[in-house]
Amino acid sequence: MSLLAIKAKQLFTPLRVIENGLLLVEDEAIRAVGTREDISVPKRTRILDLGDCVVAPGFVDIHIHGGGGHDVMEGSAEALHAVACTIFKHGTTTFLPTTVTASTPRLVRAVEGLGKLIRGWPEDKQSRRHCAHPLGIHLEGPFLSAARRGVHEREHLQAPSVELFEKFVGAAGGTLRVLTLAPELENAAELQAEAIRRGIHVALGHSDATFNQTERAIVAGASHVVHMFNAMRPFHQRQTGIMGAVLTDDRIAAEVIADGVHVAPSALRLLIRAKGVSKIILITDGVSATGMGQGQYRLGEADITVKTEGARGVLVCRNAEGKLAGSVLTQDRAVRNMVTYAGVNWCAAVKMATWNPARVLGIEDRKGCLRLGADADLVFLHPDGTVAGTMVRGVATCF
Repeated sequence: MSLLAIKAKQLFTPLRVIENGLLLVEDEAIRAVGTREDISVPKRTRILDLGDCVVAPGFVDIHIHGGGGHDVMEGSAEALHAVACTIFKHGTTTFLPTTVTASTPRLVRAVEGLGKLIRGWPEDKQSRRHCAHPLGIHLEGPFLSAARRGVHEREHLQAPSVELFEKFVGAAGGTLRVLTLAPELENAAELQAEAIRRGIHVALGHSDATFNQTERAIVAGASHVVHMFNAMRPFHQRQTGIMGAVLTDDRIAAEVIADGVHVAPSALRLLIRAKGVSKIILITDGVSATGMGQGQYRLGEADITVKTEGARGVLVCRNAEGKLAGSVLTQDRAVRNMVTYAGVNWCAAVKMATWNPARVLGIEDRKGCLRLGADADLVFLHPDGTVAGTMVRGVATCF
């Protein structure tokens, strides 16, 4: 038994802020959360005093395609480990490797490879020391709208099919967690029902759906929408479409890419006003170039170019057609951007990257929170929101 007491200026649970905080970690779990005055520290407990840092739950990224020069569609241990190590440095402790549309054989191979790796992810502390934990697969495509496909390859898009979906489920071996679906497509309702029956969360996205089509999918149990404002029918005052449904229906949450490129600051502020802090999920949509630099990279089977754009010199990812192709955003940067661009407070921004995505997945009892019995997945933040260190299930690395 190993007991560690972590002292920090503040704890973001993130449902509340605890000043002069103390967190007790025993082995891989949180054993106490409170103030230093409220918690008695047993003798022979190791002490980690973080000074003026904030301790928050580790970030949870439910939509990420790659990092560290690798794409999750490679389906290899090298690729998944590179992604996990890259995002760990930016405070992400749990993630869903996310696929892109490809030929059925290629997609099945990728899902099968990812499923095996996730089921056999290293349990020993040494292997966990510098990497995030892949919790399951997010299947983005092939059941998407051709009109709103973004950079997903048109030739490999498929009509919703329970039979084809079952191939992906079988290949994943119990690790499929999220399915992105365009709800307006024929047989989408049947596929959504089957996915939910299997315990897989249905996200709406890459969609040309009308308001009514979206509402039917929400009523049927869709949990969230992927990268809000991007790759979906534009808002019109008389035909508000999928955006109108998401912005006005409290039953559905919204992912957003807060990189300052995909969504304007004014749109972020609109999203906050419409959905509130509790219904927004900060995702990265990160690609293989995350953590790298300018150059040529791959997203699935497509070539993408990453270079700086604009006065701020932000790295932007585009395909050969000039379309945005994911991002190189990290979740710590997304949190800082929400504070800067949308004007939310630090704890609220952290909530969007921790509790909210965990709650959508139904894992908020152990991930995305500081509470008794939760996994000791933590991020240590400097006062400016940059990462001072990360802990995965009780194993900490300070940068």
